[in-house]
Amino acid sequence: MRPLFLKTLHYIRKNKVRSSLIGGAVCLSVGVPVYVYNAQINIEKVATALLRTGRAVGAVGKAAVFYKYQTWGLPEDQDISQIHESTAEAIRDMCSVNGGLFIKVGQHIGTLDYLLPKEYVRAFKVLHDRAPESSLDSVMKVLKSELGAPPDEIFSEFDPKPLGSASLAQVHRAVLRSSNKEVAVKVQHSTVQEHSKIDTIVIEFLAKAMDKVFPEFEFDWLIDTIKRNLPKELDFVQEGQNCEHVSRLFTDTPFLKVPKIHWEHTNRRVLCMEYINGGKVDDGDYMKRHGIDKSEVLGYLSKIFSQMIFVRGYIHCDPHPGNVLVQKCEGKTLLVLLDHGLYQSLTDDFRINYCKLWQALLKGDTDRIRKQADRLGVGKYYGLFACMVASRTWDDITGSGIADKNSNLDVNRLQEEAVRQIPQISQVLNYIPRQLILILKTNDLLRGIECTLLDRNTQGVGTFLNMARYCLSALTTHRLLKSASLRRTFYIYYTYTVCLFKLKLMKFLYWISLTRVGGYCDKFLPSRVAF
Repeated sequence: MRPLFLKTLHYIRKNKVRSSLIGGAVCLSVGVPVYVYNAQINIEKVATALLRTGRAVGAVGKAAVFYKYQTWGLPEDQDISQIHESTAEAIRDMCSVNGGLFIKVGQHIGTLDYLLPKEYVRAFKVLHDRAPESSLDSVMKVLKSELGAPPDEIFSEFDPKPLGSASLAQVHRAVLRSSNKEVAVKVQHSTVQEHSKIDTIVIEFLAKAMDKVFPEFEFDWLIDTIKRNLPKELDFVQEGQNCEHVSRLFTDTPFLKVPKIHWEHTNRRVLCMEYINGGKVDDGDYMKRHGIDKSEVLGYLSKIFSQMIFVRGYIHCDPHPGNVLVQKCEGKTLLVLLDHGLYQSLTDDFRINYCKLWQALLKGDTDRIRKQADRLGVGKYYGLFACMVASRTWDDITGSGIADKNSNLDVNRLQEEAVRQIPQISQVLNYIPRQLILILKTNDLLRGIECTLLDRNTQGVGTFLNMARYCLSALTTHRLLKSASLRRTFYIYYTYTVCLFKLKLMKFLYWISLTRVGGYCDKFLPSRVAF
């Protein structure tokens, strides 16, 4: 063991990473023996694992001590935004350097817009655009290894600059030599597979340690989410299958485009697909240059994801702006959905209960909100859970309902509430079904896009009305399947028709309120129509 210890220590010193030694020492007694008895692992890999582990332990441990020291004796209402900011930036920088799964976790944190302090969301959001790139040489080695031939025999062109780089892979534009078709080639980072197992163990260890230091917080939901979803995201064959499945589900949706897969050049670490150009869905300048209506884009976006959640029960769980493109084709606006590595399938029971929850939220029906939240396993935290789902305060929800045209998204107030209730939020995330965590993530990503394109304090109602329509459709279909008589069937159709008319009227009133005419007669228009 001693020669291995000395060689590993020499490698660490040689690479000038003394800042990691303190954290690395914590794990040395565990990490080195594990690798000593595995002859397949070389010294460089042992040292790299120790460095990454040490860096993570050092950054998170330092943040924990900093929080304990800086907040000792402070009143509960004391502003600690500077503490949040400095610790968030330190942990984010560690995630950026470590890469791989650490960036994936950081990106997940950056999407929890209305669940975490704004300092954390702001700090981690940049990881969507700051993922490290693999070298071209590394990319070519992966391609040759996985496709069984030199890349220049498969591609007549291969752009050395990636179109984009993410936590697990990066994408290059290329041209197939056999057909002269332009394609996008997604190549997994060479070290992701070998780092993912130990990174998962380290992150789980850190979460357990933080549970001990801060017992009021619970992080089991985060660990469960990582363990459940990482193997799926590392398998590009499954991503290709997801892509084709969602394409079949939305064949009747003319404004949605999904890339076609080239299976002859696809396997677990390489995905070859149709190349589709476009601008990011939150790029307002791109839309302005190409004559694309922002409201139309947001309407399409809410229709697609409302169908996924309420009707199809099959949800794309990573719709950040880099994964949703917008383009103008033959005078028509199209959305392009990319990155199909992570989908959540919903059981029919869960989907219907979630529909009923949204129906209660849209009506502002407190009793039904409590009942449906209880069915979803939330229990006494039903009020906080409702606020997390709808991104509205409890006063807004229980007032006239979130579909009220005067209901605004007060982002600052929501984030202030989130800071005060982080322990309770973490408990809610532990209680709810794991499939609901990814839905919350999807909701927050979509609202983030909406906030970027529209005034942060006036958006939301149009999206809620679209959601209400598909929610109504799903519940009607469910009731029709259970109908036991012609009279009951007629009544269900009648109720559906009346509710649909009311929703269309609400949408019309909302549209009127946004026009110049609406500004003059707004006080004469009802704020909502009961349905």
